[in-house]
Amino acid sequence: MEEQTGIPSADVTSPLTASYTYHSPKPTAEGPYILGVDEAGRGPVLGPLVYGVAYCPASYKEDLDKLGFADSKTLNASTRSSLLDTLSSDPANIGWSVRVLAPQAISAGMLRHPPINLNRQSEDATILLIREVLESGVKLSEVYVDALGPPQAWEKALSTMFPGISFTVTAKADSKFKIVSAASVAAKVTRDAWIEGWMFEEAYVSEEEEEEEEEGSAEKVMDETKWGGPIGSGYPGDPKTVAWIQSSLEPTFGFPSLARFSWTTIKVALEKHAHPVEWCVSLATTLGHTLNLS
Repeated sequence: MEEQTGIPSADVTSPLTASYTYHSPKPTAEGPYILGVDEAGRGPVLGPLVYGVAYCPASYKEDLDKLGFADSKTLNASTRSSLLDTLSSDPANIGWSVRVLAPQAISAGMLRHPPINLNRQSEDATILLIREVLESGVKLSEVYVDALGPPQAWEKALSTMFPGISFTVTAKADSKFKIVSAASVAAKVTRDAWIEGWMFEEAYVSEEEEEEEEEGSAEKVMDETKWGGPIGSGYPGDPKTVAWIQSSLEPTFGFPSLARFSWTTIKVALEKHAHPVEWCVSLATTLGHTLNLS
């Protein structure tokens, strides 16, 4: 993944079309290691949900506590960016990873039958990150997780899944444990980079496609200038986000894939202002069977 933006975990030079995982280089210091888990972007109606982990040797904990990490929500953007550099400044002792859940994937999961709700998608992201850190050869002794639902149930589930590791799942873990604060910074900076540098796949033309098209002949289904306004934070209470949602709805085609179509905010906007669509289930089922047989 390119680092043109200065954020190695977010390549915003092309549209985000699928979920992905980024891992920093594996630390070389002797373990065992402690690891923290946190997320950024569960509540927004726009953009990805990002889960982050940070890990370091248990013997490095006192050094980590002096590096200035805190709950990312209490820090300004400049400080968070500086702390991400700090995360990458001691590769012998500190490692970090993120799992970026694309809004398209979030919507597809929540709208399928049966649905994969956001909690389940979040659990899967957490499990994947822990498993891949372990598979890289890092020995974990303690893992601290910001609570997702009832802490005891999730703590028990993780302990069963990863025997031999001591799990602590608690609310506000990002303000209680610096290793979780570090994970929080990794997740938040990555999500912010995608929101601030978002490229709309609906209007994106690759260099190869651009060379093939004759000048002036390209036609786009939706006018990319409709999405030129500020997106804001992506939270439904943000006035800039509200204004973007109101101005970006195309009555026939809806919203670009930046939007989480499974969110009530988007559903209501479509119900009120988009053209009604009637899906012919029997025809779709028939076509599906036909395609499967061919």
